[in-house]
This record gives sequence, structure tokens and C-alpha cells, in this order.
Amino acid sequence: MRKLLLLLSIALLLYACQTDKPKNNDSIEFKNVNQSVAQSFSDLNKLDTFKIELTGRKPEEMVLTFTIKNFDGKEIYNVKLKGTDLLGNTDPNLDLSKEKAQIVFLKTIADDFFAEDNFIEPAVMPEDKPDSYVPDKALYEELKKSGLNGFKYRLGKEKNLYIAWSEKEKKVKIYYNCC
Repeated sequence: MRKLLLLLSIALLLYACQTDKPKNNDSIEFKNVNQSVAQSFSDLNKLDTFKIELTGRKPEEMVLTFTIKNFDGKEIYNVKLKGTDLLGNTDPNLDLSKEKAQIVFLKTIADDFFAEDNFIEPAVMPEDKPDSYVPDKALYEELKKSGLNGFKYRLGKEKNLYIAWSEKEKKVKIYYNCC
């Protein structure tokens, strides 16, 4: 009888110590996003490096960092976007009430950041006319002449920032701010 109790106790102990516990269906595998791409931006004949990083495990901790380094390796643009800010400016028809959906949404934004249509070549066409979404008409005219490329990224449902290099001011500036 003692042997039987001992065997049952060992079996029960082994069962309790198993590491293959079922996963919670609401859990999500998440790896930080870290991508880069080379594109001409501050010079039509040289490539700058665009880099995006999405870090954090929970939406309230997540930060999307976007940087551009010129062909010499000098950082010419850096912006940090909080995950909560990106979630707060979304389509109200999206159901982002659960943390899993929020994480998937933020990861999708990061994964699509370097979509081909976000690189605008050239930033402004010579025949384009500035409208009410152009914050800096002088930059707009400068871009028409220089033919430099632009890049757009999303800040929310109806907000995209269009940026380009100002050769005159030697910095990245917003040349269009729209839907």
C-alpha cells in the first residue's frame, strides 16, 4: 500500500510540474519591430537610411521611433510616437478595446511604415500648386525646383505628415500635413 501511495504521489508531482501548460488564447507572440531601408532623400544621387523601431510589450509602453540618417551617417530626423497616441487617432469603426487588437494594430502600422507608396518621388511635381494643407509655401516652392524626394507617414486616421529635406535650411521639414 505504501508503494502505491508513493507511486501516486510521484505521478501527481510530475503532473503538477509539467511545463507544457496551455496558453491563454488572449496572449500574443510579439517581437519588437526593427527595420531599415535605404532611399534617396536628402540627395538624389546618394542613399539615406530610414529606420523604424517599435518597442514595448503593452500598448501603453510601446514607442515607435522613426529616424533618418543621411548618406554620411548623420541623423537628420528623429521622431518618437507613443503607442497610445497612435491608438487614440484611429478610425472609430475599428474595435481596439482589447489589448491584443491594439498590439496587432500598432505592429501593422510599424510593418507598413516603409510601404512603397510612402516614398514620394519627387516630393512636389513642378506643376503642383500649394493648397491649405501646405504649412510652408517657400519650402514647397524649393522642393519644386530641387526635385528632392519626400516621405509620408501616418499619425492617425485622418493625419499624415509629408516630410522632405530642405537644402536651403539643411534640415527635414514638413511640407504637407493632411488626411
